[in-house]
Amino acid sequence: MNFTAELPIRFAHCDPAGIVFYPRYFEMMNGVVEDWCAQGLGCSFREMHIERGIGLPTVHLETDFIRPAQLGETLMAELTVLKLGNTSVEIQVSFSGQQQDVRLKARLVLVMMDLTLRQAIAIPDELRAAMLHYCAAKDEKLASA
Repeated sequence: MNFTAELPIRFAHCDPAGIVFYPRYFEMMNGVVEDWCAQGLGCSFREMHIERGIGLPTVHLETDFIRPAQLGETLMAELTVLKLGNTSVEIQVSFSGQQQDVRLKARLVLVMMDLTLRQAIAIPDELRAAMLHYCAAKDEKLASA
């Protein structure tokens, strides 16, 4: 199962040519991760950061910019878990246009972190269980390798 979200391309996302300025894609990806946490995993960034003192920062990111997106379009974001470790999760995020034409594809590694100690911690069990619903691997053993 993929987590999906619609992303309207706004004026603030674009350069003077009317296409998405590439750093804005990183902000949009972070927004997709934030929405996934709140809607897909049941734990908002507010709950994570403020109430529980944990975070899920990006520690590695690879991105392919395939085709430009322009002002006024709506992209579909899809997030899939590729690998679920003890303290980290590798995800793929893609943005596609109305014709299912892929505009961007990215692989991110996120690490569960204790915000006070500033170090990696085990992903809490309830978040791990929720993340498994978004695993590309059908075998749970592969997902937790």
